[in-house]
Amino acid sequence: MRVLIVESDPNLGWLWKRHLERFATDVHLADGQAAAVSFLDREPADVIVLDLVLAEGSALAVADYASYRHPASRIVFVTNTSFFSDGSIFRHIPNACAFLPSATPPEDLAAVVEHYGTTG
Repeated sequence: MRVLIVESDPNLGWLWKRHLERFATDVHLADGQAAAVSFLDREPADVIVLDLVLAEGSALAVADYASYRHPASRIVFVTNTSFFSDGSIFRHIPNACAFLPSATPPEDLAAVVEHYGTTG
């Protein structure tokens, strides 16, 4: 399973990456829109862990690009805001499969990623 993490906070991104690697996944880390799109230009990701609020660029632009370029990629959104807390993200992003708080324990996030990465 190939996972792309798009997270502006390098400490949080590396924490998630280390937990996901325990599932023997191929995990890549991008710090913003440009790096995420560059990765998706080269190869697909089974699951994209995408922070809804990025320091550089737009998470929705990354999700839209992933939907176009790799429609089978599943997107797990994480956020520390109340944006889309009504669940409307699932109406706007066709390959969104989960919406979690950024404070979700990393082992729980890893379990969600493993579930969606293996059930495709």
